[in-house]
Amino acid sequence: MSTPTLASFLLPEGFARPAVSAVIREGSVLTEAVRYALRSAGDRRTRRSTPYTGRLLPRAADPVVLVPGFMAGDASLTLMSRHLRAQGFRTYRSHIRANVGCTLDAAAQLEERLESIVIRRGTRVQLVGHSLGGMLARGIAVRRPDLVSGIVTLGSPMLAPAAHHRVLTVSVDLLVRLSRAGVPGLMAADCVAGGCARQSFDETRLPLPVGVGFTAVYSKRDGIVDWRACVPTEAWGVEVTASHLGMAVDPRVIDHVVASLRRQAVASVVEVDRGVTA
Repeated sequence: MSTPTLASFLLPEGFARPAVSAVIREGSVLTEAVRYALRSAGDRRTRRSTPYTGRLLPRAADPVVLVPGFMAGDASLTLMSRHLRAQGFRTYRSHIRANVGCTLDAAAQLEERLESIVIRRGTRVQLVGHSLGGMLARGIAVRRPDLVSGIVTLGSPMLAPAAHHRVLTVSVDLLVRLSRAGVPGLMAADCVAGGCARQSFDETRLPLPVGVGFTAVYSKRDGIVDWRACVPTEAWGVEVTASHLGMAVDPRVIDHVVASLRRQAVASVVEVDRGVTA
């Protein structure tokens, strides 16, 4: 059986797959994880030496939902969630155990999750999406600005989803083959070359509604996707020095996520006060 062909519109002119050797740069994820561990150890020492009443942070207004990348689940963003909570954010899981299924199905599941959180908290949410998770976040923000006040994407190639390393193509091929063999819940051929792929791609290119913040974090050291596909012109672009996988754990990247969430939360409040959004 031949490898399924990704739809040509998923790789527009001007973008390219990373070189085969680029994946070597992803080895730095180990260094980035160690960097997180060292930062966490330092933070624990600081908390122990600081009186409890003086270290409480005010709760951030908007809840934050973390959305994992391709072939990953909520556990991949556990460290980021832990740090965000320490900074006063109320974080929620997406309930995606493994992001390997139909993109439209995953988006529908995530949308239901957001609806329940918004009803419970009485306020819109911010989404932080890693890679494919960021593309899901952007599509939902276009459709449901009543649920989403802002998004932060991390290495999400929304301008050219097929501008990814060949190792991912092999993974997609395997999922499609298993789906054809009858394994449920996996990405099918339509998700990479049919109507499903077209709808998902189009939604990530539609303009965001007024009042929805958008920060796109990218790295020129990304060994998995073409970084140029991760920075739409309408987004607040933030360049970092990290591997694709390391964006989920590098404390320097997480610091940018914190700053972006706070900036977008303030902007959202201003827009509501002006009567632009409800």
